[in-house]
Amino acid sequence: MARLNLHDVTTWITALALQHPRDLAAAVATRTGARRAAAARLLGRLVALGWLARDGSRSRPVYRPGPLRQVVQRYALAGLDEARAWTRDFAPCFDLPPAVRRMVQHAFTELVNNAVDHSGGSTVTVSMRQTPVQVQLLVSDDGRGAFDAIREAFAIDDPAQAMLELAKGRLTTQPARHSGRGLYHAARLADVFDLHANASGWRRVAWDDGRWQAARALPRQGTSVYVAIALDTTRTLDDVLRAASRDGTRGGIDHTVVPLRLLAADGVLESRALARRAAWRLEQFASATLDFDGITDVGPAFADELWRVLPAQRPGLQLASVNATPAVASQLARV
Repeated sequence: MARLNLHDVTTWITALALQHPRDLAAAVATRTGARRAAAARLLGRLVALGWLARDGSRSRPVYRPGPLRQVVQRYALAGLDEARAWTRDFAPCFDLPPAVRRMVQHAFTELVNNAVDHSGGSTVTVSMRQTPVQVQLLVSDDGRGAFDAIREAFAIDDPAQAMLELAKGRLTTQPARHSGRGLYHAARLADVFDLHANASGWRRVAWDDGRWQAARALPRQGTSVYVAIALDTTRTLDDVLRAASRDGTRGGIDHTVVPLRLLAADGVLESRALARRAAWRLEQFASATLDFDGITDVGPAFADELWRVLPAQRPGLQLASVNATPAVASQLARV
């Protein structure tokens, strides 16, 4: 007799309950090879845990998904249609507020398409889970990893600097097909956003003013992106798509925030070389805010390069700074 593994069952019971509301025990027995009585007992446990809800009589129960829901699918990347995967395999299985559903759909299609177009892998695994308080999405491919792709395209060997460029937005290794907005907006839709690739991990949390932090990397090949959105969030897709545009254009990114802490593990920015790294690609934007959170000191060369040389080279660029300590502010003021 097959052994029923509760963890494995939760990855497919939501979809199966929608397909077999009146004969779910039989469907579980068929899928797992377990006896009908064992399958019925398992369904009782799933009801108690919140994975299922049960209506009808004791002899003729009718099952439906509970407050806990999950779908896990593994796809071949060749020829994968992310819109069809969402509509067929995921959207029918979840009960989300309309605004949250729209944000999750956007993140799902952008992240799965990134795996299709950028990863160079063969498969992608997509896991989506709903709890009473949030929805969680994990997209993991088996490709070469996002930071390796950036290294090859832009000669950036340091994952922290690569993350800095991703955080700015409008970075893409395929400019003819992509605008560099997908990952940028997906990160800002989320209350928690994790990016793992090439033995490096980074996290952005909304309640910490969207600061990027180093995180423990997942020990696996490829790129994994995790998105969690609270079900009671007041954030909307429209808000996020307009936030980085000075004229409120949906999806436009003409303002960027540069998280300088990604350039300085020790909190000190000393050289002109680091300033030029911070300033790279800023000509793509109309304005930029330099975020000094986590920076304890800057050298005169760094300050001069950013506050005098850069504006002279790019006179149309509007620069501002936030989160500067008194020592940093004093050095900038001298320039």
